Amino acid sequence: MSAGPRAPIHQDPGLQPERTVMSWGRTTLALCVAALVFLRWLPHYGAGILAMVVLATAAAGGIYATQRRRYARSSRGISSELLHADVVAVLSISALVLGLGVIGILVVLGP
Repeated sequence: MSAGPRAPIHQDPGLQPERTVMSWGRTTLALCVAALVFLRWLPHYGAGILAMVVLATAAAGGIYATQRRRYARSSRGISSELLHADVVAVLSISALVLGLGVIGILVVLGP
């Protein structure tokens, strides 16, 4: 027996949580594609590239793993009219991009 469809947390399915989920989904896809591109550089730049692959893949996995919780929090925030920006997520992605850039520079300059 199925419980039937769940009642929506908020009344408008086009609100910010849905757009944010799609945005994080595109970010996850972009990180996976970047990890694959990094793998193509492996023969040219050596094993240091693996750090970039691991970092991009771990970030994509982290985004995927926290997606449902982030959506629920945003939906509840809209319903209660107390929605706050997810500062931790923004700072984490900013640190990721900075880290990938630093690792990339170190790998290209090499020993």
